[in-house]
Amino acid sequence: MLNREDNQYQEKLLKISRVSKTTKGGRTISFSVLAAVGDGEGKIGLGLGKANGVPDAIRKAVAAAKKNVVKVSLKNNTIPHEITGKWGATTLWMAPAYEGTGVIAGSASREILELVGVHDILTKIKGSRNKHNVAKATVEALKLLRTAQEIADLRGLEVKDILS
Repeated sequence: MLNREDNQYQEKLLKISRVSKTTKGGRTISFSVLAAVGDGEGKIGLGLGKANGVPDAIRKAVAAAKKNVVKVSLKNNTIPHEITGKWGATTLWMAPAYEGTGVIAGSASREILELVGVHDILTKIKGSRNKHNVAKATVEALKLLRTAQEIADLRGLEVKDILS
């Protein structure tokens, strides 16, 4: 059962960093990996793994990403409305785009949006362009997305009342 679940996600490594810690005996080298997993149909997860070797760090990052998978509301291969995500000093603005526009995004946000299954979107990053912060801001913004039907259900109204 676990194998079926593991195979449904695509994996992407967003960042691999070599980090060092200075101790009394000298420097200790280790690796930090930021990974994302997605199914291309509205699910995305982000994970950070740290280890003394790159393969172990990658394995840990992917496992952490699979534990943090969230469902995202999409509408016709784009997002339902404009949204702004913030993480640290990074502010990420996203807007829906017409079919055929493509994914206009940079840094880690492009890779995350492709894993989610978004084909048409406009984005703009302001502030820090650090990959870790951009990735977190993207996922935080995607978590806040709601379709008109979801908003209507929450408020106990009809969709036509929400859109008018």
